[in-house]
Amino acid sequence: MKMDILISSDKRKLDFGFIHAFLSGESYWAQGRSMEEVRLSIENSICFGAYLPDGRQIAFARVITDKVVFAWVMDVFVAPAERGKGVGKLLISEMLKNEVLQKVKGIGLRTEDAHGLYGMYGFGGIPKADTWMFRPRQEEI
Repeated sequence: MKMDILISSDKRKLDFGFIHAFLSGESYWAQGRSMEEVRLSIENSICFGAYLPDGRQIAFARVITDKVVFAWVMDVFVAPAERGKGVGKLLISEMLKNEVLQKVKGIGLRTEDAHGLYGMYGFGGIPKADTWMFRPRQEEI
C-alpha cells in the first residue's frame, strides 16, 4: 500500500503550533517546553515533517549533529489520529536516507516506548554503555 504522505526536511513547511502543542502538552519528554525553546531547537537541528496531500503536518522528527561523527534523534512523534498507519516507519526510513545522516559514524536516540520501531532500522543498545556519562543542568542536580 502506497501512502500519499510527503516527508520533507524543508523547515518552511513546519507547523510550529502543531509541533509545540504536541511536545509541550502531549509528549512524556517535553512537557512544558516553551514555544521559544521549540523554535530554537528547530533552528539548530535538521528537521523532518510528514504531511498529508492537503499540506497538514502529521508527524515530526529532529536531529542534532556535527555532520561527521555523531547525530542524535529527538522529538519524534506522529499525531495520535495518524498512528498505526505506517507514518512513523516512513518518517524514520526517509530521515535515515538524509545525505548528512548517511555520513555520520553513529546515530543515537532515547525512547521509553518505541524500541520495536527503532530496532527495525538498526538501533540497539549503546555499545559500552558504562562509558557514557550525563550532566544535567545544575538546578536539576
